[in-house]
Amino acid sequence: MSATTGVMTSSEYIKHHLQNLTYGQFPDGHWGIAHSAEQAKEMGFWALHLDTLGFSFILGSLFLIVFYRAGRNMTVSTPSGFQNFIESIIDFVNENIRGSFNGNNPLVAPLALTCFIWIILMNTMDLLPIDLLPKIASWIGVDYLKVVPTADPNATFGMSLGIFILMIYYSIKEKGAGGFASELAFHPFGKAMLPVNLLLEGVGLLAKPVSLALRLFGNMYAGELIFILIALFPYWIQWSLSLPWAIFHILIVLLQGFIFMTLVIVYMDMAHQKEH
Repeated sequence: MSATTGVMTSSEYIKHHLQNLTYGQFPDGHWGIAHSAEQAKEMGFWALHLDTLGFSFILGSLFLIVFYRAGRNMTVSTPSGFQNFIESIIDFVNENIRGSFNGNNPLVAPLALTCFIWIILMNTMDLLPIDLLPKIASWIGVDYLKVVPTADPNATFGMSLGIFILMIYYSIKEKGAGGFASELAFHPFGKAMLPVNLLLEGVGLLAKPVSLALRLFGNMYAGELIFILIALFPYWIQWSLSLPWAIFHILIVLLQGFIFMTLVIVYMDMAHQKEH
């Protein structure tokens, strides 16, 4: 903040909007909320991003409530427009599963649906005016508020690690521990090239959750950063730039949810294959 005017500089404004509401342990041992980026860094790895957790939980709950009510009020004779909309989403997910998943696992459909809708809801937070929620939060003494959970790598890596654990679990369940180990040790060059096989297959396996997380995070972080940069312009320029970008960004919001869902289905299919 400028010492003479009390107004944020452009650099300070960008840093302020990219800083999470962080709760953790200070170096002196007490726990609390960070009031600066420096304090947040001092809290280390185990600090909690309360805004990411809060918005993720609220949007996940919204998804469950809406779909629960749609299922509870479902009728065959006279379906409402809302019911038709929900059914079209479920049919869309099922079509993708039928085209990409060849196994038999009742978990895959709800998992794919959850990833698709939850990520879209979290991405959609990027379409809100950039200063709206942080300004409201400042009225109750909250210094920082980052409203897009998927622009936080902690959220995207958390989801991808959950998918990774499921992949490993079903790989061992379907193929056995020996079968899973043989895939890593004996493919693609056979037993004679075991070290090379382990290196290639190990890197390929670990690359799945990393790429899954970074793709979603990178796209949403870049989109959020562009909205922040647009907000630095005068108001009459902001509207001329933010509206076209928001319309284009709707495509990114939906596309990233679709890509994440599709990759989850493909990875789960690979985990159920006896050979690949």
